[in-house]
Amino acid sequence: MPTIAEFDGIKICMYGEDHAPPHFHALFAEFEAQFRISDLVLLVGNLPKAQFRKVLAWAGDNQGVLALHWVRLNEE
Repeated sequence: MPTIAEFDGIKICMYGEDHAPPHFHALFAEFEAQFRISDLVLLVGNLPKAQFRKVLAWAGDNQGVLALHWVRLNEE
């Protein structure tokens, strides 16, 4: 699973050829969560509140980058 970004102990990752909808994984310690790229809705999993907020803030600033990575990793 390629790492897209790393900050404050949080890893933002994506799988190639992954299932829809376009999403990314946020990993922190033993926690993992998946967020839809289009609107940053939590799809599954959980994170501590502080890390959840940091992920949403980072993703809000980088939605275009996330969408581009999704396309590159999931091209047919």
